[in-house]
Amino acid sequence: MSSPPSGGPYPRTPAPAGERAAAIDPPTGTTGTRTIPGPRVRRAGPLLSWHPYVRAEYLLRRARSLRYPALSSALAALALAGCGVLILQLVHRQTGTTGLLVGLGLALFPLPFVLGALAWLNQTARVPLRHTLFCLAWGACAATTVAILANGWASDFLIAHQGSARGETLLADFATPLIEESAKGAALLMLLLPVRRRLRCHVQRICAVPLRHRSASGRRPSDGRPYRRPPVRPRLRQLPYFRRPPRARTHTRARSSPRTLSAGVVLGGVTACGFAFTENALYLGRAFTDDQQSRLDSIGLGAAPSLRDFDSTVHTFVLRGLLSPFAHPLFTALAGLGIAISLTTGRLWLARLAAPVGLLLAMAVHGGWNAAAGLGTNGFLLFYAVLMVPCFAALVCFAFWARTRARAARHRPATA
Repeated sequence: MSSPPSGGPYPRTPAPAGERAAAIDPPTGTTGTRTIPGPRVRRAGPLLSWHPYVRAEYLLRRARSLRYPALSSALAALALAGCGVLILQLVHRQTGTTGLLVGLGLALFPLPFVLGALAWLNQTARVPLRHTLFCLAWGACAATTVAILANGWASDFLIAHQGSARGETLLADFATPLIEESAKGAALLMLLLPVRRRLRCHVQRICAVPLRHRSASGRRPSDGRPYRRPPVRPRLRQLPYFRRPPRARTHTRARSSPRTLSAGVVLGGVTACGFAFTENALYLGRAFTDDQQSRLDSIGLGAAPSLRDFDSTVHTFVLRGLLSPFAHPLFTALAGLGIAISLTTGRLWLARLAAPVGLLLAMAVHGGWNAAAGLGTNGFLLFYAVLMVPCFAALVCFAFWARTRARAARHRPATA
């Protein structure tokens, strides 16, 4: 039979392997090289992909690669240093050079005792040193700067509209606790900002990216199950000591662990320690300057100074350095405890109410403390014995309870 014509129904006889390879890759003038047949096809990148999750994951990876954590830390340190220089200038304007040095020296006396107690509690909380240093610097520099400026503006406004006596009363009982506790509590919110939070997203669980491929009835066309929006990660930064504990078998909802509660107390107390140090330096330096000026006006430079010439300085030091070194840490510890409960509890109503209630309690106790200062010596001692001593005792009992629970959990044998 004759061979079928070209283009007929029968296939052609395949060529030998050598001829086929030569036809596909013809030799070139350069030895050892060959040309790639056909034009090069350029694939679409992930940004031009048709799938929305691929595009979102690519954009999140690019955003993650453009973050500079060291730059944010350097900017925070620079801002705190600027606030420190400003608060030093403000205190020096009210106390003078000698009063500033005396106030700083006397304000350092109660600081090691309070910081030592908080460091002992920090063995349970395990808050990193950089976070405690940030809170201490925030309280000593940023919070005091905001408090001095805002208290000055509030004082001028209240005195202009309510009179001198009523304006000073409203300032001490309501405006000052609101301003100072809000400024101190902002340190915990600054730590929770998502500046250095890692964006870990997968193809099927993209952060804040809703699913678009669904039918008009709201059900998946493949299996018919109802559509569920992928979970959106919280906006706050995930800190290890504010991590929600796993659910126990005996409880349906997770409870706040002793570590998280201790972390809130430690952060709030350290912030208040820095605030109390700067405030004590201001009040002690101002009292020393007033005593020195009154002594010069009364007896001049001829007589030698005695302790009776500085009664106001001694009274201020006994009141703020010996009787109430834990006052400000106690106020802000309530706010820190409320924030810790809000971040770690499994009950929705408690998570919504804990932080505002803790802040309001801190403001209320602070306002009562300021109001008791104007009741005289007997009224102040009565308020101190009725409210401050039980609150301080409760805080000490909480610290021992957290330490005991943490030690028991550490030495508890693991069960299968």
